[in-house]
Amino acid sequence: MAEHTEDSGSAGESLMEKITEKFHGHDSSSSSSDSEEEKSSSPSEIKSAVFRLFGRQKPVHKVLGGGKPADVFLWRNKKISASVLGGATAMWVFFELLEYHLLTLVCHCLILSLAILFVWSNATTFINKSPPHIPTVSIPEEPIIQFAAALRFEINRALAVLREIASGKDLKKFLAVIAGLWVLSIVGSCFNFLTLFYIAFVVLHTVPVLYEKYEDQVDSFAEKAMVEIKKQYVVFDAKVLSKIPRGPLKDKKKAL
Repeated sequence: MAEHTEDSGSAGESLMEKITEKFHGHDSSSSSSDSEEEKSSSPSEIKSAVFRLFGRQKPVHKVLGGGKPADVFLWRNKKISASVLGGATAMWVFFELLEYHLLTLVCHCLILSLAILFVWSNATTFINKSPPHIPTVSIPEEPIIQFAAALRFEINRALAVLREIASGKDLKKFLAVIAGLWVLSIVGSCFNFLTLFYIAFVVLHTVPVLYEKYEDQVDSFAEKAMVEIKKQYVVFDAKVLSKIPRGPLKDKKKAL
């Protein structure tokens, strides 16, 4: 009987040890999982706390709209991006530096292509060959409709933004837009439309890829600049904007 009780006691102790080991293992695994969750969540919290230019929360690729245009702007495929930029450069050289006109270029290209096809079609009759098949060229309807719809959406959104700015709800945004348009008018007076368009095209192919590469350094510098701009705006508000007399309509509303 004593041996039986000893065996049952040892069996109970071993069972209790197994249970405690399981509990300890569960606690250690839960603590390790908690620590892993803390480690995994800490980088995201750090990223969310980092200042991003213009309040950006999405990657640069998503900000540019994603898809093939963003791939071209960010040089995901260097051959395609280089060919697009090279083609734009060639067009700018033709029309700006060589002073070639668009209508002249179209007419010369049509003259050359028609002359080649005409000579080729007549030459085949002398060498007893069938004339070349000239393909039918037509503009598809769907891409034109998609482009027009996208252009219409962007114009309507720009008009809505301008209407909101003109409503007088945000003075800071109003002053920023006025300053931006003033700077753009000065730049437009120095260059013609084609050169300005080409400069914007080159900027779209250089600034986003450089910003994506050095975004941490640029964002830190932009944060310091924004702090300084806010300080200067507070001084400007205290010295100038606060001294502007309010209109009678606002005083009447307050009286009512």
